Amino acid sequence: EPVRCTRARLASPRVRRGRTRRRRKLTAAVALNILKTWLLLAGTCALLGALGWVLGGYRLLSIFVFCGLLAGAAVYWYGDRMVLGLVGARPLAQAEAPTYVAAAERIAARARVPAPRLYLIRDPYPRALSAGRGGGQTIAVSSGLLAALPPAELEGVLAHEIAHAERRDVLVQTTAAVVAATLLELSRVGGWLQRTLLFVFGPIASAVTHGLLSPRREFAADLRATTLCESPHGLADALMRLNQAGELVSFAGNPATGPLHIVNPFAEQGLGGLFSTHPPVAERVQRLRALEPDQEKGPGEPGP
Repeated sequence: EPVRCTRARLASPRVRRGRTRRRRKLTAAVALNILKTWLLLAGTCALLGALGWVLGGYRLLSIFVFCGLLAGAAVYWYGDRMVLGLVGARPLAQAEAPTYVAAAERIAARARVPAPRLYLIRDPYPRALSAGRGGGQTIAVSSGLLAALPPAELEGVLAHEIAHAERRDVLVQTTAAVVAATLLELSRVGGWLQRTLLFVFGPIASAVTHGLLSPRREFAADLRATTLCESPHGLADALMRLNQAGELVSFAGNPATGPLHIVNPFAEQGLGGLFSTHPPVAERVQRLRALEPDQEKGPGEPGP
């Protein structure tokens, strides 16, 4: 018993130091994501102000900057609703998937974040995405995902999305998706000039998306999800299953929403390639498997 107590006393400082480092990394990630959002708002207002000054002097500058601030507030408070409208999601009743709802509440409690609002996309294609401000996250999954994934994999997907909320990744992802989708929609008002406007607005939307979103956010969310689920293999198997679905079935939608998904469902060619911010699924799975290398590989996973 004395030896056991001595070991506990020796281990406790290391545990506390590890927790302190994780908290510092989390705080830094949250601060960086908030800073990115503010910089985007400031840059947008500056561009609108410059345009207003050129067109009509100080009075039009003030009007354009005020409109930019209103637009920023709308994206902050209602960005998740805009995204849900883009993907055609509706609220998920607890009776429709009680196990899934219970898992979401349980994982959110472990992460010490509010339970996410759950939405359902009536789509046989398996996919999951999250949007919101971080403190009030919304997770939307397709009916195909609920039918295809076993409970362990579904928990891995939920933990990954909740990890994005914990780090405030969803704030930046939602902002980038709404801005990019708006620019793409603006190209459609050009009539016979639509293709020309797309060549102008498409790269701008892509630059905003890639400037705000780093592939490292997915690695960090994957790692945090393994802690919340106490195993990396459920998430690794889910990533493989979703990636295989993308190889077998083509997906159509607004490509600006690609960064919101756990696995990008869009083909990485053409317009969809402009908004591809995810690292390769194979690399993500390899990193997850390396956390517990002695465990068996998932079904369909290639050997070494």
